Amino acid sequence: MSPKLKWFRRAALVATLLCAIVVVVGAWVRLTNAGLGCPDWPGCYGQVHPSQVAEIAGDVGAYQKALNEMVHRYIVGALGLFILGLAAFSVWNRRDPAQPRVLPLLIVALVVLQALLGMWTVTLLLKPLIVTLHLLGGLATLSLLWWLALSPERRELKAAERPVRNLAIVAMFVVVLQVSLGGWTSTNYAAAACADFPACHGGFWPDMDFSNAFVLWRGLGIDYEGGVLDAPARVAIHYSHRLGAYLTALILLLLVLGVWRRGQTFFTRAAGTAVLAAVILQLLIGMNLIWQGWPLWLGTLHNAGAAAVVLAMVALLRCFAPRPESGTIRLRS
Repeated sequence: MSPKLKWFRRAALVATLLCAIVVVVGAWVRLTNAGLGCPDWPGCYGQVHPSQVAEIAGDVGAYQKALNEMVHRYIVGALGLFILGLAAFSVWNRRDPAQPRVLPLLIVALVVLQALLGMWTVTLLLKPLIVTLHLLGGLATLSLLWWLALSPERRELKAAERPVRNLAIVAMFVVVLQVSLGGWTSTNYAAAACADFPACHGGFWPDMDFSNAFVLWRGLGIDYEGGVLDAPARVAIHYSHRLGAYLTALILLLLVLGVWRRGQTFFTRAAGTAVLAAVILQLLIGMNLIWQGWPLWLGTLHNAGAAAVVLAMVALLRCFAPRPESGTIRLRS
């Protein structure tokens, strides 16, 4: 690897860490009900500095929510500049055959989309579909930056690994669906719909309203802060997320067993172990989140745990996309 490309990978790693902070702080903003802390975008009460907002917001509570949202926007702005720098470097170093060129530009486009979703989050009053897409966009940005930061191994993918690689692709799809369910649970304020575990309201099939639980679009002008669904619909969302967690954990366990059995390198088996550790940690956080009555720090940690599962899965998929030791380079990323 050339020195320039090494620096590019290191810069991508820094961007990954910054993006992880953005994802966690975004969850904290949402869980503190500060999503509408700034009623406008991109400014906050038409201002860009917290001291100016303090004079306009009125009371301490409104100012604190505005400050939470502004901190998030400041970090996002720094991340956006970092990503633009990565894209510019990829163009400048384009003569290096190993330099990723398409993916950095794709991340820039994704960040632009994220900015639009962030604006619509405010202007459409926390519409669950928009907020959930915003969460998924943040995790997608995190995943692509992590992919850029990881150097592909120089080897051939063995035939014994191909079935496990295919299972890993399916498992990643399942993880994305489960994260989407988690986002839908949070944006519909359904996290506290079941106060007990493993049962829900004392039973294993509580009263649920699926017909209203997964309506993606309910029209304009509705303020979704605090949620608008009745209890049975929220229970349906929460319980679907819980059942999805069982299915996801089972598939990832099968994947890890396959990796341990067929993985050909230390890094592949280590990535599989990281997936297992992240899943176990996430399950423990989820259970304690219910048992302890949804404290803010655990709710934020649950979002960080979802990001950890995604990062571990990306690392594993990266191990299954090595660069051939000879011949042409098949994957420029």
